[in-house]
Amino acid sequence: MIRRLFLIALLINTTLAQKPSLPNHPAAPSEVPAPAQNWSTLSGNEPLVIARGGFTGLFPEGSEDAIAMSKDISIFLCNLQLTIDAGAFCVTGIKLDNATTIAMFDPKEKVYNINGQNVKGHFAVDYTGAQIDQNVSMNQAIFSRPSFYDGIYPVLNVDVILRDKSPPRFWLNAQYEAFYDQHGVKLVDVVLEIQRANRIDFVSSPEVGFLKGINGKVNKETKVIFQLLNANDVEPTTNKTYGTIVKDLTTIKSFASGIMVPKQYIRPVKPNKYLGLPTTLVVDAHKQGLEVYAYGFANDFFSSYNCSYDPTAEYLQFIEDGDSFDGVVTDFAQTASYAIACFAHNNTMPKKGQPLIISNNGASGVYPGSTDLAYQQAIDDGADIIDCSVQMTKDGIAFCSSSIDLIADTTAMTKFMSRSSNVPELQPKSGIFSFDLTWTEIQTLKPQIVNPQGNDFPRNPAYKNSGKFVTLFEFLELAKAKGVTGVLVNIKNAAYLASKKGLDIVCSVHSNLQNATFDEQATQQVLIQSDDSSVLSRFKDFPSYKRVMLIDDKIGDAPKQTVDEIKKYAEAVNLPKTSVVRASNSLLTGMTNVVKEMKDANLTVFVHTLRNEYVSLALDYWSDPNVEIATYVHSAKVDGIVTDFPATASRYMRSPCSDPNNDPTILPAKPGELLRTVAPELLPPAEAPLPPLEVSNVVDPPLPPVSNPIIDGPDAAPISPPSHAWSNSDNFGLSIGAVLVFAMIFVGH
Repeated sequence: MIRRLFLIALLINTTLAQKPSLPNHPAAPSEVPAPAQNWSTLSGNEPLVIARGGFTGLFPEGSEDAIAMSKDISIFLCNLQLTIDAGAFCVTGIKLDNATTIAMFDPKEKVYNINGQNVKGHFAVDYTGAQIDQNVSMNQAIFSRPSFYDGIYPVLNVDVILRDKSPPRFWLNAQYEAFYDQHGVKLVDVVLEIQRANRIDFVSSPEVGFLKGINGKVNKETKVIFQLLNANDVEPTTNKTYGTIVKDLTTIKSFASGIMVPKQYIRPVKPNKYLGLPTTLVVDAHKQGLEVYAYGFANDFFSSYNCSYDPTAEYLQFIEDGDSFDGVVTDFAQTASYAIACFAHNNTMPKKGQPLIISNNGASGVYPGSTDLAYQQAIDDGADIIDCSVQMTKDGIAFCSSSIDLIADTTAMTKFMSRSSNVPELQPKSGIFSFDLTWTEIQTLKPQIVNPQGNDFPRNPAYKNSGKFVTLFEFLELAKAKGVTGVLVNIKNAAYLASKKGLDIVCSVHSNLQNATFDEQATQQVLIQSDDSSVLSRFKDFPSYKRVMLIDDKIGDAPKQTVDEIKKYAEAVNLPKTSVVRASNSLLTGMTNVVKEMKDANLTVFVHTLRNEYVSLALDYWSDPNVEIATYVHSAKVDGIVTDFPATASRYMRSPCSDPNNDPTILPAKPGELLRTVAPELLPPAEAPLPPLEVSNVVDPPLPPVSNPIIDGPDAAPISPPSHAWSNSDNFGLSIGAVLVFAMIFVGH
């Protein structure tokens, strides 16, 4: 009962978000209105969204909730399987394995020769419709997706859904005519009987013989679509490859009104996983009067490195470059609908100040972080604030790098392994530290793209070592020349550098800001960030600078006493995202009061770090980074987001759908709602509550004086541990999903 009540609320939320996309829910052909804007589809109307089995990105294919989540914004695509008595069910493929619990009902498998290949498994044609209805349930067929709902829903019976009081628009995809014929089941007859009794908007098949068999027999309002499989696959009627057949669009036009093709037919992906040049297929098909539908889209499937793991960016490639496809088949109908209604046609508006888009080491999801290319990309992508985490060289040069240890984000190991050392005050493992190399030596290194902890998805490998390191002064000059809203200068390890290495990082930052005249202008904001209260204290006499306390620890509460203490040192805080929206086991569990507690004290609140890769997103975000951004902007009401991918955040902020009063709008997730739909016995033990932020966590001892390392040497008194000594990760990715998708990338799934 609780799960059903949740679904009602969830559907209300989804419907409100998608109402403007109702043009996406196409009217009957006789009712299609004139297009509101000029789309480059064959009809001039916006592309259709076709949901494969409903919202299968979360729920099992054809399940009640999968249909309900996508019904108002898309056409429902049913991949047809038939039983021995012509019972019709919606399950992708020819087997029932993986997608259903059939093995629990009947452990025995069979082997059939299907289109020239021996296939082993369980087949619907070996059972009656009543056996399937009464004994078999649906599972999530894609193993990287949650199994919370396995075994709950019956296999979808076509008659049941079409005889509902309010059935969805329906697309029937039929295949394996010869196989069914061998078992005495006439596929053509079954399909024609279904469409005579019900309204079917589309019938498709990858088999020419089947389509010719129904040609002229289906209702006039039903479109007949030829599905092309992979280019090297052989079509069973003609014995020609689909790559050959697609070259003869005139012949296809004789038995179909459109084609449904793998997306690679339109935008090929090269062996290196980057996009090749687009084909002319859409243009050529439109000239023949053929509509083009593309399939193979899912937020949690790798597409190409060009998309930077942003599913919206992939959809826009097919909509905005030349002629648009006429529809998209997807497992995530919401994201496709957003792409069409909110982002297509450069649907942008001026950004309204808050919240700020703050880069994380530049556009570090695209280029190696803290390099000239990463900063330029962040600026081009619309970042308001670009950031520099300052490190010091042996000869006192301040430069930008994400870490004081150069091993991860440079090629230091190949050149300076002998300089490796163990510094327990900084980290438990040995490293090659910036303060042990001169600036000249560091310039001989190549940068490296660094994947976040727990994320095995390669980022832009063709540019893995591109760009060059920049000094703090060069960074500031770039920011000034490009006229960005402001800069964030991050300072860490000041106490160690002062007492053990004779390096005054605070003084160096101040001098560089003065030399770049940032202390004399008010047009560009300067944010001084540190996890050390004593560092922030050193900038208290510079009112033009805004001090930001970096909190890397996950916290669940910010008591007034602690917040009052923060205000002595900072005007803003930068929090981990899971200290704002709680998450456990890839599900959002609720909101903390930390942002409110900070804002009630007039502190500005930033949140870090947002990323595109779906393994960094809770399931509540539907594997869509836009929904996560919307949640922090509109539910958490933060003042700025720190991101590896400024382009994604900028596109959202400039879209009319970022306005909650706009119609349409992208609504935020509601933390805790999805969690309540999962059976308690399927959840791991609850995690311990997040600790409160204590005064001792934000107040550090005074900075030591800058010492002479030769005099003080290694025997100097140890430095007090900083207030940020906790160690927590803000990643809650799907480890299984990461492994599987990583495999997809390199196996070419």
